Amino acid sequence: MYVQILNSRLYHGVCCFVLFFVAASASFNGFYEACHFHEISAGWEEGSFERMLEGTADRPYVYRRLLPDTANWIGQVVPQTIQVRLFNRQVSRPDSLPSPTANNRVYFFRYFVTYIATFLFALLAVYAMYFVCKGIGMSPPAAVFAPVIVILLLPYITSYSGFNYDYSELAFMALAVWVTLKFDWWWAIPVAALGTWNKESFLLFIPALYPLIRRRTSRLGALLAIAVLCSVCAAVYFPIRLRFAHNPGSTVIVQWLDQLRYFTHPLLLLFATEPSYGMRVPKAFSLIPMALLSWIMVRSWRHLPLFIRRHGQIAAAINIPLYVLFCSPGEVRDLSMLYIVLLLALAVNLNEWIGASKRARPQQESERAADLSFSGSIQTETPLVSMKKHNLS
Repeated sequence: MYVQILNSRLYHGVCCFVLFFVAASASFNGFYEACHFHEISAGWEEGSFERMLEGTADRPYVYRRLLPDTANWIGQVVPQTIQVRLFNRQVSRPDSLPSPTANNRVYFFRYFVTYIATFLFALLAVYAMYFVCKGIGMSPPAAVFAPVIVILLLPYITSYSGFNYDYSELAFMALAVWVTLKFDWWWAIPVAALGTWNKESFLLFIPALYPLIRRRTSRLGALLAIAVLCSVCAAVYFPIRLRFAHNPGSTVIVQWLDQLRYFTHPLLLLFATEPSYGMRVPKAFSLIPMALLSWIMVRSWRHLPLFIRRHGQIAAAINIPLYVLFCSPGEVRDLSMLYIVLLLALAVNLNEWIGASKRARPQQESERAADLSFSGSIQTETPLVSMKKHNLS
């Protein structure tokens, strides 16, 4: 019996890994084909890959330091002989990383590290979302397929302006939600620190964790936990801010006038398209995708647990005003604090679909049994009727 259970869990784990790996690979490839890592050779300047590594990128892009600092540190630790060997292999096969920066001796190894790290964060994001769905109590099929849908949607949501730290941001948000669901809040301290090192806006995501923390502690304890986690985020963010205080740019980019022009342009909202996964599709902020998204939320909202609804309300109250004031028009990726709500809305809809299928199955089986019984009764009555007719004759 124990061996059967072990084999079943092992088989399930292997199947999940294969599915998650393929989904993360497809998502990462869709993102990478659209914009690579914003190299200067591809026309990016303010937050280009090269300037991010050198620490000369414009603010606020330069504040997103986790991946650049990690790539720089690994580049210093790994022996030059290994780096040269890998570079020679890359030059002999330039199609393996199709970017001029990847074929530049100065940046190659750090580009390679960033490439691997970004994919690993994509895979981690799928697993973290899977744990969130399991922690909420979703059925196994819903817990598996909802994260796959979200990770495959990410290149479509990010479009041209997606950055490689979008995957790590999603991973840290999902990890923060899962940790506060399953464990005491202080286990989220390293997640808060790493999430802020990855992107400074993670500090603003912390208050949305209050309803989740409140389930395991008192109101005062939950408020104290939020204060401590915000302090941890601030302790990571402000040294980075001081370090790059003299870089060009500003802490935020005010864009509400551009937003106003965008939303008063009906043709953009109705008919705007963009490439995604090699296809020309409606832009994520256009009418049809937004209608589908609204439909998903309306169908699932009342089925979500109350603490998740409160989480979504707090996240929306923080994220939507920030989006209008400081984010690029039409960029759904800038509503990233609502990713977890989207994930669970999809999971709830999948759960309802699976539940409806299970409820319909007994009815179908009973109808089938009734049909078989009826046909059987006809078959048993037919010989008797024929014998009576024979006797009468």
